[in-house]
Amino acid sequence: MRKFFAVVRHEYKKIVLRWAFLIGTFVLPLILVAFSVIPAFIFSLKGEATRISVIDSTGKILPRLKDNLSHEMIAARASEAAKQAKGPSSPGQPATQRGTGAFAAPFEFVDFDTAGKTLEQIRTELLADIKAGSIDAYLIIPADIATATEVFEFRSRKGGDFNTNDTLKEALNQAVRSQRLTDARISESEVKALSRDIEFDSKGLDEKGQETNSDMVMAASFAIGLMIYITLAIYGQVIMGAVVEEKDTRIAEILFSSARPFELMLGKLVGVGLAGLSQLAIWVGSLGAALGYVSTQGDSATILKSLPKISPLMIVYFLVFFLLGYFIFASVYALIGSMVTSVQEGGQFALPVTLILVTGYLFSFMVIRDPNSNISFWVSILPFLAPITMPVRILAEMPPFWQIALAFVLNGIAIVALVWLASRVYRIGMLMYGKRATIPEVWKWIRQP
Repeated sequence: MRKFFAVVRHEYKKIVLRWAFLIGTFVLPLILVAFSVIPAFIFSLKGEATRISVIDSTGKILPRLKDNLSHEMIAARASEAAKQAKGPSSPGQPATQRGTGAFAAPFEFVDFDTAGKTLEQIRTELLADIKAGSIDAYLIIPADIATATEVFEFRSRKGGDFNTNDTLKEALNQAVRSQRLTDARISESEVKALSRDIEFDSKGLDEKGQETNSDMVMAASFAIGLMIYITLAIYGQVIMGAVVEEKDTRIAEILFSSARPFELMLGKLVGVGLAGLSQLAIWVGSLGAALGYVSTQGDSATILKSLPKISPLMIVYFLVFFLLGYFIFASVYALIGSMVTSVQEGGQFALPVTLILVTGYLFSFMVIRDPNSNISFWVSILPFLAPITMPVRILAEMPPFWQIALAFVLNGIAIVALVWLASRVYRIGMLMYGKRATIPEVWKWIRQP
């Protein structure tokens, strides 16, 4: 045991005392926060005003369009869209669907004299004005807005500004709709009153029947699953890299003369695992301290109440399943490192393992949607998947204790089997130089007493 603990201490210090560990522990969270803030900041930047000429032969749409594109109306529509928006948005999602209409650049209307000109002449002169830089866009409104066959022609040199373009389209739709109602002698206010959206109060229920904020539970579960996934992937690669490095430097022969291969490999797994656990504990502790500070601020009480409740028992479960996942995947990475001759080769063999990690992370979204379904039960107890999906399920809705215990037992058995398998390959594979082991050779190493 003394040699085993010496290996554990060596591996732990080798990871923790590196600048990469310190940077990853303390700087990476700041980088993640920055990457969550910077996109919102960039989207909030407004470009220069869009100079647009509107050709309205009806004389009725342009006044309504100008009213709809006023700063007050854009802000009001953006606020309403933000209230109705549900779920995460993607970068390519239209602005009006994400409630980002307030981020659109303002419009500057430029008059255009259409007297005595045909439509083709008007279009030609407008295109010339755009080329000359006197305007940025033009809009031609058809004479008959009641028919569905008429097309509203919009051309802009800012074709990629989807915020501004979608804001214009929404304002134009609203202006045309209002004019059509007026022409049909239908009260626009009554139509708005009758077609207003319902007030839909949606909240989830936990296992005790108490109300929870479903959106916050989903966000927290997403964060927990992502954090475990990233940590397992990083430290699995660290194990594989350390094993390959020992083969390259041929230090394994010296190590094997001092301790048994099984002690060396298990000590390596435990030492690097403790380093990963230390990093995870620092992240969780920092998050707890940040939430504790926020709770002292007067305006933050409402926000904190909406956060999912995480008990000390939940934290213990998270750490336990992190360790289970670490030993499962680290054993596989150690086995791969024993078989290959370089990190590049190891990366190729590690691709299936990475896909399994990704599969577990993707299954966590299904677990969030329905924690009590049959598929959620199975993916939360099966080895390779449970280390990611079970913590997410615990946060979404605490499952019965026997299911957590079953997941622990099954994954514990998988760890024992994988560590034994990896140690059989490790003891011979570490002494092989110059060639990658084949599957028949690996099978022979496993069977060799």
